[in-house]
Amino acid sequence: MAVDVDALIALTVEKQIPLEKMISAIENIVTETYRELPEAKPGGRAVLNRATGEIDIHYPIYDEEGLYKESLVDAPEGFDEVITRLTRKEIKGRMRAANDAGIVEEFSANVGDVISGVIQQGRDSSIVYVDLGRWEGKIPAQEQVATEKYVHGQRIKAFVVSVIQGEKGPEITLSRTHPLLVKALFTLEVPELKDRVVEIVGVAREAGARSKVSVRSHRAGVSPKGALIGPLGARSKAVTDELCGEKIDIVDYSEDPATYVSNALAPARVTSAEVVDPETKSIKVVVPDFQLSLAIGKDGQNARLAARLTGCRIDIHPDNPVARIEKPKPVVAEAEIAPLPEPESGPINPTA
Repeated sequence: MAVDVDALIALTVEKQIPLEKMISAIENIVTETYRELPEAKPGGRAVLNRATGEIDIHYPIYDEEGLYKESLVDAPEGFDEVITRLTRKEIKGRMRAANDAGIVEEFSANVGDVISGVIQQGRDSSIVYVDLGRWEGKIPAQEQVATEKYVHGQRIKAFVVSVIQGEKGPEITLSRTHPLLVKALFTLEVPELKDRVVEIVGVAREAGARSKVSVRSHRAGVSPKGALIGPLGARSKAVTDELCGEKIDIVDYSEDPATYVSNALAPARVTSAEVVDPETKSIKVVVPDFQLSLAIGKDGQNARLAARLTGCRIDIHPDNPVARIEKPKPVVAEAEIAPLPEPESGPINPTA
């Protein structure tokens, strides 16, 4: 059996695989298969001729004293077909491995960033498959937003969580719930973030419902909130639209925990905030009565996201707490009723 050496060289150059490494792999797989034959000669080994491409089985001959004498060629019946099959399989496997390695290397550069693709239908309905061009990414069930609908053919942006080489090829895990997806989407929309004039310090997110983003500026005169909101709110709206209407609160970061917490409780207005315990980062916050429910949020969501964003324990109080209403005492069952006064005797004068 002969291998087209020129074609083999072209393939190794294209896939950036060392030629000798490919030839050695072919020789090894053929040798292993040959030695499993019942009629295999001791010490037999496959050798690929670099000039002609012929693959022969060479086995050594020793003299009576055990010294090497010569090398002969063994040609078991029907083994040429086995060599052809093994060679093709090994070349395809090496090409596929090189291609997979290139895909892993390419997409590994996108880990921690956002990537765009087209949703595809797959075998497993619980997984969203995304066509990324050279390969396919997957959004597992735990990385999907419950309120979102993933339609075949729809273009979608997702956060690249990990890229690994799996048993069946590269595995690219994507996410629509990751908090850093919000940061990555803003980075696409806000030039000040790319230029590091403005920085997103933290993100707290409940995917599909609400996110809080804290920002600060590294240049005087640049409003970090204004940079993210954009002209007429265009930049923040673009991110909100991509997240299917998820609400986003953009707040100012502060080194002072009390101030940071006050900002993080937006849109509620805070009357005062003070650090109660620096070690546990406990903050007591006072808000107007009519802002209490807004500060806490539906099912405690606003306060929960603020605590997650700032890393503080937040205790919210109204500024004018309602006095405690005592439970009314039970009414006596048989109350004594004072008798009405007796009317005066004599005729009644209706004109009186």
